[in-house]
Amino acid sequence: MIIITGGAGFIGSAMLWELNRSGEKNIIIIDDLGSTTTEKWRNLSGLDFADFILKDHFLDLLERGAFQGISAIIHMGANSSTTETDADHLLTNNFGYSKKIASFCMTHDVRLIYASSAATYGDGSNGYDDDVQQLDKLRPLNMYGYSKQLFDRWAINNGILDRAVGLKFFNVYGPNEYHKGDMSSVVYKAFHQILEHGSVKLFQSHRPDYRDGEQLRDFIYVRDCTRIMMWLLENPVAGIFNVGSGDARSFRDLATATFSALGKQPVIDYVPMPEALRDKYQYYTCADMKKLRQAGFGEPLTSIEDGILEYVQHYLSSDNPYLDYRKPSL
Repeated sequence: MIIITGGAGFIGSAMLWELNRSGEKNIIIIDDLGSTTTEKWRNLSGLDFADFILKDHFLDLLERGAFQGISAIIHMGANSSTTETDADHLLTNNFGYSKKIASFCMTHDVRLIYASSAATYGDGSNGYDDDVQQLDKLRPLNMYGYSKQLFDRWAINNGILDRAVGLKFFNVYGPNEYHKGDMSSVVYKAFHQILEHGSVKLFQSHRPDYRDGEQLRDFIYVRDCTRIMMWLLENPVAGIFNVGSGDARSFRDLATATFSALGKQPVIDYVPMPEALRDKYQYYTCADMKKLRQAGFGEPLTSIEDGILEYVQHYLSSDNPYLDYRKPSL
């Protein structure tokens, strides 16, 4: 049995899809579907699993021994909003909840794969090296990143990462992100802006060393994330690993690739960045993927041109854009 927390969310449901494709269906989903306006439940509609348990009930059931034969917990559940200001909520939801799951896994010899975040790197001035010896040098720019940093440090100090795996996801895009609202990817937003207005809005640069639209990010297709996670389920490596493409690309590149996938010429408007974001904005991120490669993961990763082409044409432009393991593989 495999348990996925946040299993109705973006990366969690994509991982469920990946497991279904491999023939695995003995999976329990832990999540909170929220209000009907998000329609997060639709992420699960084309997928197969044994049971669904509300997030608020899970820890009590776990501690009471309600689950037998757990081989792994894939802990993707968290409040991932980088603009969340309720620090106590983030400490409880992202840090405290994760500690209880990790403690259970270590006590019962259960494989743990959990989501950290590239937000822990802050402004990037200390680099993007996933060596745990560099962890104390990092200074996140927001409370979400700090909540992830707290757990990474706790996991190291308590020996969790001697057996578990923490994943620092960079900018993930792809199917099943539709419920995320303002936290959805620029690809998703650009697709809808193009259909509605014929143009895409990107932030102006407020630094002289970056031109408008030339802010750089490491964008990774969600299907690459799930392939990496499947490999980690099958290989007993441990520690913290970056999950990115290892290639920094500009927002202009991303918008241009979205126009291209729709067969249109790019029309980009540059708008001022909100004042509240300017001091917390990352102008450059790029995952150092050397550690994961040295651990043995050797598969190629998807370029933004190929990833966006598939995402736009096979999912966003489809009548049913959700992941469905019964659909033919691409």
